[in-house]
Amino acid sequence: MSVKTIYLAGGCFWGTQKFFDQFEGVLSTRVGYANGPTENPSYQEVCRSSGHAETVRIDYDPDTVSLTRLLDWYFLTVDPTSYHRQGGDKGVQYRTGIYYTEPEQLPEIEARYAQEQAKYKQPLLVEVLPLANFYPAEDYHQKYLDKNPGGYCHISPELLHLAGK
Repeated sequence: MSVKTIYLAGGCFWGTQKFFDQFEGVLSTRVGYANGPTENPSYQEVCRSSGHAETVRIDYDPDTVSLTRLLDWYFLTVDPTSYHRQGGDKGVQYRTGIYYTEPEQLPEIEARYAQEQAKYKQPLLVEVLPLANFYPAEDYHQKYLDKNPGGYCHISPELLHLAGK
């Protein structure tokens, strides 16, 4: 089995992780802080506008699920025209972004992005950038909504069970 990785910033990372964990072909997820200017920030630093985005690392089996399909699901969970805000969360850490690690991923990302852009009159505000850095979040953030089922999430509960899990 081959394994590919994509990093998706979709607002609060708790819901984004829970959302992607439900799909066949998603091998593992990890929440963390990406594409910021400093090394190994704490959650408190990120909340004080460190410049990092709350991001989910998704390791997936491309023979089971394509990057395009992952991006289809991603766009179900975000408002791609919202600037530094998703749901009730606002701030630079809640920006949306697709961060890739392999240049070969870019044409597929750009094609799916263009498809999404065609649905809107205003420009999409989802960053598409190479991953500059990723620092795993503290352990209490990992699988947070599994540990705290009543925790806040900007993603509708129906979407958290889209795959029937």
